[in-house]
Formats: sequence, C-alpha cells, structure tokens
Amino acid sequence: MYRQSITRAHRTAFFLLIDGSGSMAEEIPFRGVICSKAQALATVTNELIFELIERARRTDGIRDYYDVAIWSYSGDEAVRSLLPNGLKLISIEELAALPVERMKRTIDVTLPNGEPALRQVEIPTWVKPTACGLTPMVEALRTARDELALWIAREEHRTSFPPIVFNITDGDATDGTVEELRSVASQIRQLHTEDGNVLLMNIHIGHALSSHTFLPNEEEGAALEGRARLLYDLSSELPDCFTEAIHTAKGGYGLPPYRGMGFNTSISELVTMLNIGSISIKTG
Repeated sequence: MYRQSITRAHRTAFFLLIDGSGSMAEEIPFRGVICSKAQALATVTNELIFELIERARRTDGIRDYYDVAIWSYSGDEAVRSLLPNGLKLISIEELAALPVERMKRTIDVTLPNGEPALRQVEIPTWVKPTACGLTPMVEALRTARDELALWIAREEHRTSFPPIVFNITDGDATDGTVEELRSVASQIRQLHTEDGNVLLMNIHIGHALSSHTFLPNEEEGAALEGRARLLYDLSSELPDCFTEAIHTAKGGYGLPPYRGMGFNTSISELVTMLNIGSISIKTG
C-alpha cells in the first residue's frame, strides 16, 4: 500500500481546500512583514503550485503527473473553484500553460559581498487572498468527496497513488454539526485506489504564541482536547512513505504513526506540511 510511484500512466491528484472566511483577514507575521492570513496563505499556495509544476518539468516539457483542484470556501460565496472558468480539476500540464498574472514582491537577499539587500521579484498568482463571510467547511469537504469519487472511478486511476486533500482553515465549520463534519471526513478517508485510501490532512492556522500541535503521533493525539482533538479525528494516519520527512521535521521527536493534522500551526509549519504531503511521494 502507498507504494505506487507517480508517472504519467499512474498520476495522482492534489485537492486544496482554502478557508476564505472573514477571520482570514486577521494579521500575522509572515517572512518579516505583517500581512493577513489570507495573503500569507495565497502566497504559500502559489508557491506550492509552482513547486508541483517544477517537479513535473522534464526536458520534453511538463509531464502530466498530477491533477490539481483548488477551492475556496466562505459564507458569502460558499464553495468556489479558484481555477479559470470555474474548472473543478485541471492537469498540471494545463495549469502550467495558463496565462497567469504575476505580482511584484520585495524579498530579502544577500549580495555576493555578504551585504543584505532588497530585491523585487515577480511571482505567479494562481490564487488571490479572500477573507469574507462564514466557514462552510462541511460543504467544502462534501464537494471534495464527490469530485474525489469521480476521479477514483476512472479506470486509468485504479492503481494510482491515492489523492491527497489539504484542508487549510483558521476556524470552525459554520454550516453543519460536528457529526456531519465527522461523517464527511470519514467518507473521504474511505475512498481508495488499489494503492491505498485517500489521505486527508487538516491544517489549522493559528497564533504563534498559542499552544500548538504539529503532525502528532498517537501519544500526542491522546492528550488533545476540544477543537484540536476534533481535527485529529478528522485527519488521516499517514503512511510509511511520509515517516522519514515527518520525523526530521519534528526534530526526531515522537515515533510513528503520525496523523496528518496541525493545530495553531505557524505559516512555516504549514509550508512544511504541504511539502511533506506533496513531495514525499516518489515520482517516476
């Protein structure tokens, strides 16, 4: 299980569910500046998409190793695709070919003589910040469940490494009960290819000074309470192919198995979780 390499004949899929509710307007420190959670998350998501494209790049062009879905959920717009023309899913080759607006960003660099300096760079902006309304997380997970079921049902995906779902939020679902949330998360985790079940990772963005949980193992999970315990229960136990990267990210602390969740995570920890979830899988 979870042994299939990603190739054009055995592609996988990444589903990004992004909280766009009003609380995402809250400001946090991010790479030396203060910006909203929504702005930080948009930047990180764009960087992940760029990384996925670069990982699929070969001398003959972009190879179709993955399909990508990117949805935002908020009370004002419910669940909406952030892909052009409302596409629910797109191949990495098609995504790379899209004409993308680029935004200038100032970054810190070190000159050859060791002096610090500021440099302006242009980054692609597939995702733009959103922060309005409530948090229809149950509907977002239901949307993902239905699209995942369609993807898995296709014959060419039967033996593929199963899709990975990243649900990134800073709050609680406002459109359903806890039981409904548990039910739809369970339905997602039960979907499977011949290589394993769909992996659901829930990442809660919080405050750097708050008590936090980062890719917990069973012992850490047993000590969780309230919202953190709920997220733990909603999330997948991660397979062995992720263990080495997680063990390193946790500084050697704790033994596997680890759960694909974070609570009150920093943006840097969010980046680590996204990287582990998307880069640990072998690419053919």
